Amino acid sequence: MIHNEEEYKTTLERISYFQKQVSNLRRTETNPENYRMSVAGFLTEIDCMNLELREYLWVHPSQLAESLKTA
Repeated sequence: MIHNEEEYKTTLERISYFQKQVSNLRRTETNPENYRMSVAGFLTEIDCMNLELREYLWVHPSQLAESLKTA
């Protein structure tokens, strides 16, 4: 889970990096089967990180600060 703005920004950067990798593979891989095998891990990670972003953004900052104090 993302706990602060720094982790949030880092996750956004990672998503952007993975998306660029997928875009590069779309341009360079000529075999559809190889393409799917190559991007599967990237797409799975992008999905997981997007869920983490959603969870972080769903919580109001004041609630996030409270949960960190009690943890």
